Amino acid sequence: MDDFFEVDFLDVETSKSGDAITIRYQINGTTSVHVVDGGYTDTGDKIVGHIKKHYGSTDVDHVVLTHPDQDHANGLRKVLEGCQVGALWMNRPWLYAEELLPRFSTYKSVDALRARLREAYKASAELEDIAHSKSIPVYEAFQGSSIGSFTILSPTRAMYLDLIVESDKTPEASASKKPATFLDTAASILKEAARMVRAAWGEENFPESGTSSENEMSVVQFAYLNGRKIVLTADAGRRALSLAADYAPSAGLTLPGVDDFQVPHHGGRHNVSTEILDRWLGKRLAVKPEVTRWRAVCSSAKADEDHPRKSVVRAMLHRGAHFSATEGRDINLSANIKREGWLAVPQTDYPAEQEE
Repeated sequence: MDDFFEVDFLDVETSKSGDAITIRYQINGTTSVHVVDGGYTDTGDKIVGHIKKHYGSTDVDHVVLTHPDQDHANGLRKVLEGCQVGALWMNRPWLYAEELLPRFSTYKSVDALRARLREAYKASAELEDIAHSKSIPVYEAFQGSSIGSFTILSPTRAMYLDLIVESDKTPEASASKKPATFLDTAASILKEAARMVRAAWGEENFPESGTSSENEMSVVQFAYLNGRKIVLTADAGRRALSLAADYAPSAGLTLPGVDDFQVPHHGGRHNVSTEILDRWLGKRLAVKPEVTRWRAVCSSAKADEDHPRKSVVRAMLHRGAHFSATEGRDINLSANIKREGWLAVPQTDYPAEQEE
């Protein structure tokens, strides 16, 4: 059989969005299976069932946890338990407790800081425990590492350590942070509840503020399969995407221009900007194209009213994308292979409005 690939964005349908991606590809007769994130706990059963049904096996070469959020981590427990996994790739803050200790004033003992970090990143710690119990090797996922045919573009080790210190989950940040009051929460909701305004083709508006430190920890991956450039971004923000773009030429990826692109953070507008998208995907087109040039997929739950943001959908379409969101369905991107019963997903309508 000739080389092929299939990338499946599985529906994670709860009140909030999550990520669960399975990948199978063949190069020179060798087939590899790659799982990226696992959604919530119940998503794990779906992933295992999907791999059995469509890939004909429970052998998984690589499992990647892109960052420690529960909507990415929890379902991977069942993947590690229900499949024969070759390797787990994830970054673990507690491994760097000794190096990080001088950057904290709250903790004086390496053991105490390590224990606190394992508690703060409990979902990741549980995956490590399962991996160790099943003798699955666990590897760091930093820029330049190869995971099968995929190359990690971000984060670097240095940026990752900075993000641990900056994160609200760290011991010092938690200790110094006062509890949120009702007024604080209300103000935050009002600030984020952007008013919708009509906007002409090509107009874009993104907030000044970025995304969380945890999202910026996201492992950004690139592979060139069957002549297509595939980029998986997880919940990466502007900082991570800029770093990944800087490194892309070293991984053989010339920008702008991607063929299959995961829309960051379920279509969140704090993760991207016009400048970042221009760098990755090219400049905005003067008019709406009759034929789409590349594919953008957004992992977003139908019940999640906040994702994807209309400004993000518009931005993808401005650059010639065929945009689709999971929204209660699984989406398959493939080359040189067909799956019986799976139909093409229609193009998303262009939003006439965007968030102010």
